[in-house]
Amino acid sequence: MSNVAAAPLIRAFDLAAFEGATGADREGRARELDRICRETGFLVLSGHGVPEATVQGVWEAARRFFALPPEEKAQVSAPYPGYPYGWLGPNREALARSKGEDTPPDLKESFNGGPLTRPEGIADPDAYAFCYAPTLWPDLPGFREAWEAYYRALEDLAARVMRAMGVALNLPESFFDSYLRAPVSALRALHYPAMPEAALPGQQRAGAHTDYGSLTILRPQPGSRGLEIRDPYSGQWTEVAAPPGTFVVNIGDLMARWTADRWVSTLHRVVAIPGQPARQSLAFFHQPDWEAEIVPLDGSDAYAPVRSGPYLRAKFTATGT
Repeated sequence: MSNVAAAPLIRAFDLAAFEGATGADREGRARELDRICRETGFLVLSGHGVPEATVQGVWEAARRFFALPPEEKAQVSAPYPGYPYGWLGPNREALARSKGEDTPPDLKESFNGGPLTRPEGIADPDAYAFCYAPTLWPDLPGFREAWEAYYRALEDLAARVMRAMGVALNLPESFFDSYLRAPVSALRALHYPAMPEAALPGQQRAGAHTDYGSLTILRPQPGSRGLEIRDPYSGQWTEVAAPPGTFVVNIGDLMARWTADRWVSTLHRVVAIPGQPARQSLAFFHQPDWEAEIVPLDGSDAYAPVRSGPYLRAKFTATGT
């Protein structure tokens, strides 16, 4: 944790206050959102409207799953390399590799699930083999119901955040709606085991990386430590602290590309701190429709057009071990 800034770098944004604002107040809040996304791409989100009971339901479901013996969790492990959903056990992922850094595997395990509905008529077979592949459900009473309730709540929240972001980009509030008819978003429950001793050289709970999609909505465990972002200007690492009941939202690579780097996808990590207790978090990775064509919004040729789904798949395959 050396060379980590103590001063807060992450600004707050009240979504409900923005949605209820009018006139100059609304314009000011949109400018502030634009400023946040330009400077760090990270914010603490309040006024989100997600019921605490929905959060606690999936939180407890994930806790019960991770407490199972490895052989039981393995019953819902990916059936073959590259399958995106189910249990991903320890030593299976090194996120820093997506940035070209060769590190030991991250100190974590995860359960992953994809879209709750499967649209028809997509010409690309990779869509059904990857993003729309079935989630593998553990045999735990109430797990699927709690997971799906949270997924629906976060899918709705992500759409609301994207509308606010449309206004912040001086676009119609509904601009992004047409890209989100069947999003290929994913929900990941993460468990970081307790840290009784030092990690291997270069090893973290989650290596330094940027997220891949439009935005990520993270629910960290209250009081947990270790999430850090690197200041895009100073290069200094800053610890992220989120008040209870809030989410941490950050811009992903696809949104940075979409805005021709007006908004930043910031490097972040979860550091391995000797002696730290186990840590849990919930990450919702929001991603436009598989076929959505992403072209720089400023009309420039800063980036070539890409399709949302194939772009995500290429990013995903770069992190496996």
